[in-house]
Amino acid sequence: MSTQPNNPLHGITLENLLHALVERYGWDGLGRRVAIRCFTHEPSIASSLKFLRRTPWAREQVEALYVDMLAARRR
Repeated sequence: MSTQPNNPLHGITLENLLHALVERYGWDGLGRRVAIRCFTHEPSIASSLKFLRRTPWAREQVEALYVDMLAARRR
């Protein structure tokens, strides 16, 4: 039984979340939606994870974009 049934981020790792966003939007699209350098200049999963893990405001924006993407898929 899930302890957070209404939390779409529960059980999703940051790496999986990032892979899903890159698959959906690509690096260019992701860089347009969340304007951070690790998405626009020589992007990689590793550099993005490193930045997002130590930058709370950027992680919040990426997580919000993921939640929006999930909501759009349900429609």
